Amino acid sequence: MFHVPEDCRLRTHRQLGTDSSYGNNGVFILHYRKEELHVIASDDRDWPPELGPLKWEHVSVTARNRIPTWEEMCFVKNLFWDLDDCVIQFHPPGWRYVNRNPNCLHLWRPIEFAIPLPPIQCI
Repeated sequence: MFHVPEDCRLRTHRQLGTDSSYGNNGVFILHYRKEELHVIASDDRDWPPELGPLKWEHVSVTARNRIPTWEEMCFVKNLFWDLDDCVIQFHPPGWRYVNRNPNCLHLWRPIEFAIPLPPIQCI
């Protein structure tokens, strides 16, 4: 289940600030070890149908001046989703690739179906 750490929500920013009335959507400032991570979260539940047939839960994770580490991404995954939830990081085809920030990684989870997993021998 997707959930957000309310105590880390950015509330006071004039353009990006949100409160709990925004549900799982907003900007969150996290501290992992000595690093600050900026996370934008959305659950797409209220998006119009013309944006696509599937609804997604999504976080983008940015570290200052570098790409987030595997450990940081695991920390974020376990903070925003339950331990039993499976989320994915896409490597899309070139024509679908969007890179607005070179230090940002994304985690995705479809809302309407479970992500199929490879055989356990391959993980």
